[in-house]
Amino acid sequence: MERILIENALIINDGVTAEKDIFIRDGRIEKIDGDLSRRKADIVIDAKGKALFPGMIDDHVHFRQPGLTKKGTIFSESRAAVAGGITSFMEMPNTKPATLSMTLLKEKIGMAEGNAFANYAFYLGASRDNIEEIKGLDPDLACGVKLFMGSSTGNMLVDDPDILEKIFSSTPILLAVHCEDTSTILQNERSFREKYGENVPMACHPLIRSRDACYESSSLAIEMAMKWGTRLHLLHLSSEDEIPLLSDSPLDEKQITAEVCVHHLFFSSDDYETKGTLIKCNPAIKKARDRRALLRALIEGRIDTVGTDHAPHTLKEKDAPYFMAPSGMPLVQHAFQSLLEQYHKHRLSLPMIAEKTAHAPARRFQIKDRGYIREGYWADLALVDLDRPYVVDQNKILHHCGWSPFSGCTFKSTIEATIVSGHLAWHAGKVDPEPGGQRLEFERG
Repeated sequence: MERILIENALIINDGVTAEKDIFIRDGRIEKIDGDLSRRKADIVIDAKGKALFPGMIDDHVHFRQPGLTKKGTIFSESRAAVAGGITSFMEMPNTKPATLSMTLLKEKIGMAEGNAFANYAFYLGASRDNIEEIKGLDPDLACGVKLFMGSSTGNMLVDDPDILEKIFSSTPILLAVHCEDTSTILQNERSFREKYGENVPMACHPLIRSRDACYESSSLAIEMAMKWGTRLHLLHLSSEDEIPLLSDSPLDEKQITAEVCVHHLFFSSDDYETKGTLIKCNPAIKKARDRRALLRALIEGRIDTVGTDHAPHTLKEKDAPYFMAPSGMPLVQHAFQSLLEQYHKHRLSLPMIAEKTAHAPARRFQIKDRGYIREGYWADLALVDLDRPYVVDQNKILHHCGWSPFSGCTFKSTIEATIVSGHLAWHAGKVDPEPGGQRLEFERG
């Protein structure tokens, strides 16, 4: 593996910023010091004036393999991820077939070996009839168990109270939950169909996938987690209403944590007028006041991690009337840059961005030797020029689907380089053609 020397970097790590050199050997950070220029290296990167972050750990992606590869693959989407400073991803189970057994989980891990540009882990899905698989799950095999309490189909939609009780009481590791109440959504759909027929305006999406639907489901999940002592992680919080349900205690003292996704911090319902179905997602992007409340909750510590919910669809699929257009959007290539806009607007500090995108996910999911810039840890790093503007060019998008909801946006920061497990995966605007991602390991009792 390459010996890499990064000189004069402004290191953002563990609440501190300091200009130092970093020497990487055999995939790990061997030394952090003030001057390491005498070290012999295969690659030397002068990072003067640039910020070095621990690479983003995205705990929430849909890379579509197996079965949905016309939308994306582990290869294509992880390639886009490293171009965006994401060094590790955790992929969701709603593929075809859905990842509902240990056998299918192992098969998906095999698909990533040698094909993932970023480090990888996968969720086991919870369903109406795989409770024995959940009970027998090897804690080192999956990053977590994913439960859809709304916004899914078939046996992956679990809204039966008795089955939910079994899942919450039996899951041996972290349970990550999509919370929307299906009955509320269906009732809203009927009402809007009566008014508009099939041509419901996109602006109605947050009224159909409403804040009431989110609150009803999130509060139920928290109630069950408290009853059974479940390690619960609420995914993609989207409304101001849900925030009072969350604790502002330190992360490591929490049984229940929450994630916000970059698009809920960037867009608002005002953007449906210009973006239309391109920003249709579940749960829905809501009002500007919800966006402000989510950011405030992130700062206050009620929300603990930032993910993407990267979920690509083809443009042809998206170019459809409201009920036919699928929910989800491709985000990994520009997610970290969109979050850095909050720094430029003086809303988030650089250390807090590192905490929410790397430190906190590593601790919450109990990932071994990653998420921090520390001697002995794997070298997962994102080098950022905070003062070099970047225009999202449609012709340079690496998502397999070929588009981005950020197209045309100008971000104030550019991802200069991404190092994954000591491998220079992205540099000078190019992805190294050899995938270097490794399977994530966990430290669990």
